[in-house]
Amino acid sequence: TMPKEPAVLRQNILDTTAAILACGIDPKKCFLFRQSLVPEHAELAWILGCLTNVPRLLRLPQWKMKRASQNNEGTVGLLTYPVLQAADILLYKSTHVPVGEDQVLHLELAQDIAQHFNKKYGEFFPVPRAILSEL
Repeated sequence: TMPKEPAVLRQNILDTTAAILACGIDPKKCFLFRQSLVPEHAELAWILGCLTNVPRLLRLPQWKMKRASQNNEGTVGLLTYPVLQAADILLYKSTHVPVGEDQVLHLELAQDIAQHFNKKYGEFFPVPRAILSEL
């Protein structure tokens, strides 16, 4: 949600891809793609954002913490980022999502959004469950 220099962003994408491959992810056995090249992520985020109420987003602790660190001038991107995360999960009809404790509330938002969408339009999205990582 913070502005990045385009050259730095491009290099970060390459570095992250290299790290993923170095960890042993085999692109012959899984899909490896750049999310920003898939417009459906942003499109679904817009649709889901139109179904998500602002008070629900304002209760997320990440919003409160980041907003405080930005002198009470939190951006719309910061507020709506959890909806984009929900779109990332729901777009692929994910049933189980590995998360750390710090992301449980964002997954709960994705669950709430899926349930709201399904209630309004009929069963479409599975309600994803958390797979908590243990460190």
